[in-house]
Amino acid sequence: MKTRTLTLLLLTTLSLHAGHADESVSPGASSARLSLTDVTRTVLARNPAIREAQRKWEAAKQRIKQEGAWEDLRVSGGSTVHRYVDVAPNSFTDQTLSAEQTIPISGKNRVRSRAAAADAIAAFEAVRRQELDAVAKARAAYFRLGNAYAQIELNRRNHTSLTQIAEISRSRYEVGTQNAADVLMAETEAAKLLERRRDLERNVASAQSQLNVLMNRDAFAPLGIPADVEALRVELGVARLRALALANQPEVRTARARATAEGARLQLAHRAWIPDPSLKVEGQRYNETARDLSEINAGISFNVPWVNAGKYSAAIREARSNLEAAQAATERTESEAVGALRDALQKAETAHHHVELFRDQLVPQARQTFEASQLAYESGKAAFGEWWPRNVQSAISKPKHASTRLITRSRWLNWKRSSVPTSEFLRNRRNPNENNTC
Repeated sequence: MKTRTLTLLLLTTLSLHAGHADESVSPGASSARLSLTDVTRTVLARNPAIREAQRKWEAAKQRIKQEGAWEDLRVSGGSTVHRYVDVAPNSFTDQTLSAEQTIPISGKNRVRSRAAAADAIAAFEAVRRQELDAVAKARAAYFRLGNAYAQIELNRRNHTSLTQIAEISRSRYEVGTQNAADVLMAETEAAKLLERRRDLERNVASAQSQLNVLMNRDAFAPLGIPADVEALRVELGVARLRALALANQPEVRTARARATAEGARLQLAHRAWIPDPSLKVEGQRYNETARDLSEINAGISFNVPWVNAGKYSAAIREARSNLEAAQAATERTESEAVGALRDALQKAETAHHHVELFRDQLVPQARQTFEASQLAYESGKAAFGEWWPRNVQSAISKPKHASTRLITRSRWLNWKRSSVPTSEFLRNRRNPNENNTC
């Protein structure tokens, strides 16, 4: 009996029929339908966490030009203010003006630019991760909201049935064909359903608040009732999904970008042994001369790193250790990505199995059993306790299988988006509608 009741309660939730909630369901509900496409588009366009990551990415891109630029030109000048001794004309300099420029012959600026480019890639992958997380949370909240509305409608129907049954039981009790226990049981179960409805309405408000926050709207802003969704089943080979995950998952690409950046820093540590010369041009004007420029001097200067070998050798060892750590982190991230892929595929397969089992077998059988039991009760062949289980509230409070197909769709879409190639991801960011065609 418990299984029959649970299956019946799941029937309405799996269906998610339109018109399943009235205005009394939730004060934050709107008459307009809420589509998953609109929610996803709004989250991608307005979510503050995504905008924060995008601004950081823009800032990281500007570092590339800065790191690849030459050192600034240095200009210096000086003039004699007062001389306290007498000197012969044109024997001392009164004014000097010089310009000095460092020439990066070692290519350190280009290496720093490559490291900054790798850091910018990591910042871009952080944008992708923020978008994936925000969309995943929004879709999960969307499905929880639809599930809560479906359970409220199911609760309402059960309450209506129990009210009618209580009236029938009371009529039978008055004529002496039924005892008072059935009347009291029906009224008690109806009161419990009203209590359960308040909890479901709280779930609706919680899901609405989370959706509004993710869409950067006021938490009390009304939201429509989620539109119907269909179970999604796409057959893709494990090898193809594995290749897509390893090639495009943000965490994997971030780890590889960091390894690239550390490799560039190791190369930079090696090039630190090569000094970059500074060329200097200086003009001088002597005392009491009629010329504006008395002489022009040129010179060159550079650091001498070879006398401080320990410093630069330690820098190389440090950079090499950081590179090895980054490579190990990449291997770990790739292994975790494959493990997460396997878990997601297993969960999706299990969820699809539950959906098909309930849709094709358990729900139809439960419907027939319920109708037969109801007819038996109405004809006086069965007591109320025989067809309405005492633990109906426990069954209602466990809607795990009812939302199975919704969870399956959310997991699959999240994995699909995380495996989208970067070029397609950039194109979809300009046209958000393409992200929601699945």
